[in-house]
Amino acid sequence: MDLKLFIEERKQLVDDFIQTYFTQKPVRPEALNKSIVYSLEAGGKRIRPLLCMAAYEIFGGRPQDVAGFATSLEFIHTYSLIHDDLPAMDNDDLRRGKPTNHKVFGEGMAILAGDALLTEAFSLIADPAINQLQLKSSSILKFVREISIASGAHGMVGGQAQDLLSEDAEPDENTLSFIHHHKTAALITVSVRAGGILAMCDEQAMIRLTKYGNNLGLAFQVTDDILDVEGTTEQMGKPRGSDEKMNKMTYPKLYGLDESRRKARELIDDAVEAISVFDSKADPLREIARYLLSRKS
Repeated sequence: MDLKLFIEERKQLVDDFIQTYFTQKPVRPEALNKSIVYSLEAGGKRIRPLLCMAAYEIFGGRPQDVAGFATSLEFIHTYSLIHDDLPAMDNDDLRRGKPTNHKVFGEGMAILAGDALLTEAFSLIADPAINQLQLKSSSILKFVREISIASGAHGMVGGQAQDLLSEDAEPDENTLSFIHHHKTAALITVSVRAGGILAMCDEQAMIRLTKYGNNLGLAFQVTDDILDVEGTTEQMGKPRGSDEKMNKMTYPKLYGLDESRRKARELIDDAVEAISVFDSKADPLREIARYLLSRKS
């Protein structure tokens, strides 16, 4: 399959949806609208919505039918990046090769833009005028509940909190596992599961999607840790060595680069194996996983 074309077409669906959404429903005051749109249109890869659509398509669905649901995941991810970059968190000046939100709009407006994106995500999910896919109310509730758990204190936020608390701490396997499972893998896993929820797939298929998503999410964070050591600011679009500067607990710090690379390959192999029973409609998920090992940003 042509992974580049697959990504471009579905990324365009998300980009078009974002542009239309904030054109038709502009936020006031205008400064807040500009702050929100600035980060949403900063050039992200749209990995989470792509995973949602790819999982949905395994069961015969069309990506355009779930573009709104998938974009809600990008809203949540973008909110987390805006807040991650703040001086009280990772204190970064660059994101995706551009000045971070708070550097352009100020800390207060950046915080509010993040707050707005998080809550707008759930408004988007619940809007029948946008999401015309005919779903049982129980499926919508499951979608909302799972994304809430993955994004909040029991998921991403919990992982971010432990990440902050672990700065300058001695590397510890259990703590590192908690951080990466919650901070990164939780939202990636639920993005894959979301596609299955929208397709109303059976329990066995959901188990396989979950295993794929969890392994992919962990591999994503391991490769991110490696890139922070080996990548360049130009490639990553953010400062190289920021983990070391903040004395973060990372895979290379605990295991070294060679073992981290081996772990990433093992996780990707496990992710691909988890979806081996699916036919060629699952090839995009397989290729996304393999691509992860060679990514430079």
